[in-house]
Amino acid sequence: MRPVPRWALLSSGCAPVLLVGGWTIAALLEGAAYDPATQTISVLGAYGAAGFWVMTGALLALGVCHLLTAWGLRPAALAGLLALGGGGVAAFVVTLLPAPSSGGALHHGSVAVVGFTLLAVWPVLAADRGGDAPWGLRLVPSIVATALMGFGAGWFLIETHRHGVPGVAERLVTCIQSLWPLVVVASCLRHADNDAPSK
Repeated sequence: MRPVPRWALLSSGCAPVLLVGGWTIAALLEGAAYDPATQTISVLGAYGAAGFWVMTGALLALGVCHLLTAWGLRPAALAGLLALGGGGVAAFVVTLLPAPSSGGALHHGSVAVVGFTLLAVWPVLAADRGGDAPWGLRLVPSIVATALMGFGAGWFLIETHRHGVPGVAERLVTCIQSLWPLVVVASCLRHADNDAPSK
């Protein structure tokens, strides 16, 4: 099995920090007018938002993290790596097509859906069906991760249509999506350390 470089731990570990840090700082800049429970992350990245530059920078950095992690995650199946990298590219495109401050936009929403989908299916596509795969690349944990992301995305859609708490649902699913690459990289490095011959 091809080794995962240690720098992939940095790229995968930075992803959730950048995402959560980005929306936290952007929300603070937006002030009391922004409600993180009922409003989405896209509102923070909209033209004219006080934290536009922070959220845009965080999404660009998140995209770089996903691309670097996909490049370094050598034991994963190619289809999964392409999906993870595609999720990183989608983060770039979302910044080029921000939602208008007045509400959602079809082009922004379409790119966001593609990004959510790619990041939701990459665990299953990356899974190693062999018997000695690292824990994060085994089929059952990969299916569970994809199912959790799918559940979160479904909850987000329901909350959006019922005008409930789409911000909470979106944050849940994006947190899972940004954390799973770290889990996979850490499990690959641990697996490699356990397989290393003792001296």
